[in-house]
Amino acid sequence: MNSKSNTSVPPRLRAEVESILITEDQLARRIKVLAGEIEDDFRGHEMVVVSLLSGTVMFLADLIRHLNLPLRLDFIGVSSYGAGTESGELVFTKELRIDVRNRDVLLVDDILDTGKTLSRVLPKLKALKPRRIKTCVLLNKAARRVENIKADYVGFEIPDFFVIGYGLDFAERYRNLPFVGVLHPHIYKEVSQQVLKK
Repeated sequence: MNSKSNTSVPPRLRAEVESILITEDQLARRIKVLAGEIEDDFRGHEMVVVSLLSGTVMFLADLIRHLNLPLRLDFIGVSSYGAGTESGELVFTKELRIDVRNRDVLLVDDILDTGKTLSRVLPKLKALKPRRIKTCVLLNKAARRVENIKADYVGFEIPDFFVIGYGLDFAERYRNLPFVGVLHPHIYKEVSQQVLKK
């Protein structure tokens, strides 16, 4: 994804959503292909899908519906964003319950931007002695990377836009949008200024 889509934003959202970056159809097509790539690599092994809460929920649901492999599913809860736009200190809010020792693990996240989240989660998972770990992200925003982290499977490469929808939020809003959209800058600037004043 190199530019904003010309697909029109629903009228009720135009004051907040600047444009649609990735449509429902584009998401559906790419995720089906992505699942095929994962299947090819994991074939013959039961996998444990570990998903990071909460932004992955829609992506995860669509992805695993296309995985025709034996799998187990668990979640790690992480929180790194407040009401503002800058990544804060990472807090673990839920630990794994499934034993991943000697198992193949697919770690799923919604977006890889700074790399701070995966750089904390991966060592935590490796300490549990899985056979191998592969990472899968819906969106890769390389322009914001500060950690040396790459995902094994990437849905879409995106520019440095503030994106919402399809599980991604701003201040816990917009997760239910069926597309990935670009938030109007004035929305997050207003909230960031309010946070700084507190």
